[in-house]
Order: sequence, then C-alpha cells, then structure tokens
Amino acid sequence: MENINNLLGGFADVLTPMNLLIALLGVTVGTAVGVLPGIGPAMTVALLLPVTYGMEPTQALILFAAIFYGGMYGGSTTSILLNTPGESSSVITSIEGNKMAKAGRAAQALSTAAIGSFVAGTIATLLLCLVMPPVVDFAVNLGSPEYFAIICVAFVGVTAVLGASRVRGVASLLVGLTIGLIGIDFVTGQQRLTFGNSFLADGIDVVVVAVGIFAMGEALWVAAHLRRKAAEVIPVGQPWMSKSDWKRSWKPWLRGTAFGFPFGAIPAGGAEIPTFLSYMTEKKLSKHPEEFGKGAIEGVAGPEAANNASAAGTLVPMLALGLPTNATAAIMLAAIKGYGMEPGPLLMTKQPDMVWALLASLFIGNLMLLVLNLPLAPAWAKLLQIPRPYLYAGILFFSSMGAYAVNGQPFDLYLLLALGLLGFLMRRFGLPVLPLIIGVILGPVMEKHLRRSLQTSGGDISGLVGGPVAWAAYAIAAAVILWPLIARLVRRTPKETVA
Repeated sequence: MENINNLLGGFADVLTPMNLLIALLGVTVGTAVGVLPGIGPAMTVALLLPVTYGMEPTQALILFAAIFYGGMYGGSTTSILLNTPGESSSVITSIEGNKMAKAGRAAQALSTAAIGSFVAGTIATLLLCLVMPPVVDFAVNLGSPEYFAIICVAFVGVTAVLGASRVRGVASLLVGLTIGLIGIDFVTGQQRLTFGNSFLADGIDVVVVAVGIFAMGEALWVAAHLRRKAAEVIPVGQPWMSKSDWKRSWKPWLRGTAFGFPFGAIPAGGAEIPTFLSYMTEKKLSKHPEEFGKGAIEGVAGPEAANNASAAGTLVPMLALGLPTNATAAIMLAAIKGYGMEPGPLLMTKQPDMVWALLASLFIGNLMLLVLNLPLAPAWAKLLQIPRPYLYAGILFFSSMGAYAVNGQPFDLYLLLALGLLGFLMRRFGLPVLPLIIGVILGPVMEKHLRRSLQTSGGDISGLVGGPVAWAAYAIAAAVILWPLIARLVRRTPKETVA
C-alpha cells in the first residue's frame, strides 16, 4: 500500500506541463536515435549530459529514461523495414520482422512490436515499483565486502556475456579500469597515471569518456566505411493487426516480459540474451513453426517484449545498488553523481520524490511511445535518407561542444580525440565497448570498497569475505568463469564412455 501511495505521489510530480513536455521530448528523441543505426540512446544521453546539468535532477532523469525507452522502441523500426538493427538488442527482431516486411506485412510487424513493447514496458515498470523497495531495504544492510563481491559479479558477467570472446571482454574491462585509475589516489593523495599533467589530476570525466568512445568513435568508424547511397525504404502503410495476429501475439508478449525483466535486473544481463531466449521459446511453442525464417509474427512479438521489459529491469540495480547493467544506465549513474547525489540504496531514502517521479514517468513515457510509434513509423524510416556525412558531421560538432562544456578546458578536446581513436580501434578489433564504460564507472567504487574491506581486517584477505551475500556472489562469479570448462567436460564424458 505504501508503494502505491508513493507511486501516486510520483504521478503528481510528473503530471505537470514542463515534466510532460520533457518526457515527450525524450521519447521522441529516443525513438529517432533508436531508428538511426549506430547512434543509440547511450550516445544521445552522453551528448546531453553536460546540457542537463542546469536542469533539476528529476527532470534530467525523466529525460534520460524517456530517451532510453524510446531507443528500445525505435531500434525495431529499421530492423523490420531495412533489416538494419538500430540497437544490438533489436538484432533478433530483424530475423522475422524483415521477412514480414518483404512479404507485405510490415504494418503488422511494426504494430506487434509497438504494442508488445507497450505491454511489456508497462508490466515491467509495475514490477520495478514492487521489487525495488525490498531490494533497497536489503542493500542498506550490505557492507564493503558484499559490495566488492557484487561488483566482481558485474565485472565477470559483463566480460562473459558481451563480445566475440571473453578475452576481448576482459581486455576492454581492463582498459576501462585503467582509465578509472587516472587521477589522485583518494587515500595517499599521490597522482596515478597522470604523467605529470595537471589536467589529469582530477581524472577523466566519464562524460568525456562516454562521448569519445561512443560518438567520436562511431563517427570515425562510419567515416572509414562511408556509404553515401541512402537505404531503400520499404512502404509500410497504416499499422493494423488482424484477429489472428492478436491471438498469435499476446502470449509471446507475456512470455517475452517474463524473460526480459529478470535479465535486465541482473548485473551485465542486458537485452541480447532474453531476446534470443524469447525467440527460441516462441519457435518451439509456435503452432506454425514452418513460418519461422519466413516471417512469423511470434518471432517479432516475443523478442520486442523481452527487449523493453529488460529496459525496466535495468533500473533495479542502477537505482537500488548503484550498479549499471548497460551503457545508458552507466551514463545515467554518472548524471546522478554529477548532481552531488550518492547512487545506491541511500538514493531512495534521501531522494524518494525524485525516484518515484522517475518511476511514474516510465508509465507515461510508455503510453507516449505507443501513440508515437503506431502512426509515425514511415516518418522514422525516412530519417535514414539523411546523408551520412551531414549526419555524423553534426554528431562530431555536438560531441566537441559537450566535452568542452564539462570543464571548459581545451585539453578535454584532445582527450576526446584520443578516446575517439580508442573507440575506433575497439570497433576495428571487435572489442565490446560496454565493459570499458562499466570499468570506468565501477572501477573507483570497487577500489573504495576493496580498501575499506582490507583496512577493516588489517590487510588480511579474509576481510573481502563478509556474510552470505559475499559468498553467494563469489560462487556465482566462479560458476560463470568455470562454466565453459564444465560444459566441455560434460560433452566429452559421454563420448569417452561410448568408446
């Protein structure tokens, strides 16, 4: 009952003309950047981060969350129309969605994606409101050893889930941890990795890192692989679903929600795994398995629901524990820190009005997105006709302005270029970007809890092992690390028995 009253109070804060306008602006921009391949909500939030420092924290977070949700919606549009996923989480959608579009059923594919996203997003946000307060109560009692262990799980998960190999994931994470170490040691006061440069004494701001790796890196990558020819736009007509389409879609929507929310709440879970699991589940349960690979509507409905449910689940560890599970959440976490607030379990205790207003805005943003996406899908597809030289020239301009606005130092522009080259090289050699961002954000936090734990135990390694939570976290991390070896041994054992 208390949660319901808090949520109603959040709606009272959100339902003001200015906050509604900010939410509408966020979902519109988010949908647009979701449609444009390679940009995505993480880059957009990073670009807007310096601009929003003059706004109220509640309004800034409403804007960021709306962009985040809008990006999840928009990514499905180009997946279906052009077989070009705007987001990595929309890759599965393109398998069946583009086949439906080529078969003249683009309207139905876009409709089931939009309605499924609305249903899943609404249910997942309701679950978020119910789940997060108990998680916060649990997290308040955690000590430094437990937080250190949980961050270890996040690091292990982000390197195991993303990228073509774990080695590349670990390499990306180590680069992020190294960048996070730059600056003054908070215990000894000595400079680390600054090379005598006073501009690096305060460390590299996460805004500069995010803008450089995402925006500048992507722009350089596109410039190296520039294709001036605009993609062919498939006509979509008016969205409309038949009775049969509704019947075949509603169960995948619910199952996709069940997959997406838990994986979003797991540190480094992300949306890619639940969308894949949802697709495989619908393929096995479908009464029309012969349509898969040719344009099955279940193959669009389930993954899109999982995609948007995971977006709501992402906010559970971000708000309750201060742990981001994707790049956008990491940058939102940086925004919270930028406003002088401490992310984690105390955020809901010290800033309850802001948190509940943010949660209430998700319901309103979902409704706005449904209204936007059903009639405006053809308009979003036309955005892809913008010549890429003009598009990415604008991105470079705003990237430079955003990075310079952080500290007002020209040195940050040199850092931006260096980080952009690093982002380009990471794309060139297939290194995932998310582990780097997670390392920059969580590296200093991990170091703080590591030192506190060791100081409490007088430097003894036993200080890193706290209560049952720490033991469970280490067990999960060990299981993730050892699972490939265990699976390989299990596969070999039957063969040896037969021999």
